[in-house]
Amino acid sequence: MNQFLQAVEAFAKGSTVWVYLFIFFGKILEVSFGTLRIVLINRGERTIGSMIAIIEITLWLIIASSVLAGFKEDFLKGIVYALAFACGNYIGSWLDELLAFGLSSMQVVLPDMESAKEAEACLREKGFGMTTMDVHGRDDDRSMLIMTMQRKRLPEALAILKEHCNGAVVTVTDIKTQSGGYLERAVRGGQLRNGK
Repeated sequence: MNQFLQAVEAFAKGSTVWVYLFIFFGKILEVSFGTLRIVLINRGERTIGSMIAIIEITLWLIIASSVLAGFKEDFLKGIVYALAFACGNYIGSWLDELLAFGLSSMQVVLPDMESAKEAEACLREKGFGMTTMDVHGRDDDRSMLIMTMQRKRLPEALAILKEHCNGAVVTVTDIKTQSGGYLERAVRGGQLRNGK
């Protein structure tokens, strides 16, 4: 390991395009891992988050030391490092959306009872569990759906709602933990593992 670090240090003292690319892509990778780690830990995935932290800090030590080794002589290394930091944050948040770890809670206020029944039937047919309530708006009575789902199924639920009741008021929040209810039974029964 010591020989590897010495080789990286010797490489990083140079001012070739390869050094700048090494710093740029290494920092993007490190920050992306860091963003993903924070998201996972906030969603209760501590074990995976801790494993990612080992990779993240190792990359940080290598990349940061590469920049600091010749920062005063080559200011461009610092600029590349800063740009890569910004790009890494963007890519990390994109990865979070792509992987969609965790759970979401959705509250939907439907504009009329007819569209409420139609949307509810379609959502239940697709395997979404929900609680329905009669609520009172400013002008008339409405129906409200409360659902908890895996975050990766959120676009599917939103598409169904848009198709059946475009005037619905939808609020989505992330959930750190959930206990009991249809979602837990579905996961234990294997329904959600099959994407149903």
